[in-house]
Amino acid sequence: QVQLVDSGGASVQAGGSLILSCTTSGRTFYYRAAAWFRQAPGKEREFVARIDRDRDGDTELYAESVKGRFTISRDRSWNAAYLQLNNMMPEDTAVYYCAAAGPNGFPVDDRRAYAYWGQGTQVTVAS
Repeated sequence: QVQLVDSGGASVQAGGSLILSCTTSGRTFYYRAAAWFRQAPGKEREFVARIDRDRDGDTELYAESVKGRFTISRDRSWNAAYLQLNNMMPEDTAVYYCAAAGPNGFPVDDRRAYAYWGQGTQVTVAS
């Protein structure tokens, strides 16, 4: 059973930075793409970023709302993924969830593409 543990959430001022971490075991992120989603109060959970391994290296994908500000990465133990959040804005306030890819057939920005989830970590950005 794959288990993911999210951490690193905090309250920051607009313009600030954070690093979120997602830890697992069993080289999960060698076998499965890693992604981050977020859910703001009263809103649907939305895709933030994904990193996938292919023959040429890693492929990264970002939501338009975070492109150029957030960076997803993995370490080479394949047991941790990270989300670097820079130039944060109040609209980035949400619970952030790490995910590991599951069955194929769904778009990579669709939550149904992911079989395993972290418990979430709260990020609050004050204006």
